[in-house]
Order: sequence, then structure tokens, then C-alpha cells
Amino acid sequence: MIAKTITYGIALGSNLGDRLSNLQQAVRKVLALNAEVRLSAVAPVYETEPVDCPEGSQSFYNTVIEISAALEPLDLLRALRSIESEMGRPNKHSHHEPRTVDLDILYADDVLMKHADLILPHPRMTQRRFVMEPLATIRPDLVLPGQACNVRTLLGELKPSEAPLLKVSDTWWPCR
Repeated sequence: MIAKTITYGIALGSNLGDRLSNLQQAVRKVLALNAEVRLSAVAPVYETEPVDCPEGSQSFYNTVIEISAALEPLDLLRALRSIESEMGRPNKHSHHEPRTVDLDILYADDVLMKHADLILPHPRMTQRRFVMEPLATIRPDLVLPGQACNVRTLLGELKPSEAPLLKVSDTWWPCR
């Protein structure tokens, strides 16, 4: 049975190698999952300092994309993990280990899910400026399932003491 089309927010991050190229390659691989996957929004890329990473870790490039896909959330998660693996991220890795690419599902329409492998919406996304700032550029009025206010408001509520993000590129994706 084919799943209904679901709109997904996906966070992308990279802090090894050619970070921008890694993000571009990851998006191409997501779009190649099947003919039904459609890219609907691309946020700018931001540079962020590595937090709790090994000393000497390169800074991260982070962004958010939104896609629509006829995939169930757990099927998309498996596909994203496969892309991470193809791009050199070990299946077994520590939480703050440097990585060529990290792909996280942030939300899936209005789905609320608590599974051993996937919680939706992402349980820590509203606490992370490197997720909320790019997301606010593409979906400022989005109200996530379980939240009372929109992404723009949630971003405004983040601690101002957190280091600001440095915008790297508005036009990093060739097909904007």
C-alpha cells in the first residue's frame, strides 16, 4: 500500500569535509529516494559552532528543507539513515561525533509519534537555534503539533545568550 503524501521538515548538518557540498549531495539523495519526493522549501545555510564535540571539531553548516513524499515516517527515517551511511557516517556513532552529514526528521504534517526510533515532532528542535532559525525562514507561521505558538515565536523565545548563527548562503541549492 502506498502511503499518503506527507509534508516533512528535515534538518541537515555537516561538519566534516566540504560541508556545503555534503549538504547539496544529501538533498540530491533525498530527492532521488523515489519519483514522488518533491522539494517544497529550502532554507539558507548557517554556520554554527560545534557544541559538546571533540576539541578541534570544525564548525557545522546547518539548514532545513521541506519535502513532500509518499513515505511513512519510519520508512523515511530508514532512508535518511541509509543516506548518512552512504555518505560516510558510521551506523554506530557517539552523539556529538563530527559527521559528513546528519539528517533529522523535524515534523511530518500534524503527526504526533513516539516510537523507539523516532519521536515527532523532534523533541529538542524548539531548543535549537540552528534548527529554528533556518526553519523560520521557510515556515515562520508553522504551528508544530503539540505547540501553542508558531515557529517565529518559538525562535524569539530562545535564549539570547546563545551564539548567533552566521549565514553562509541563501542560494546554496541550485534549483531554488
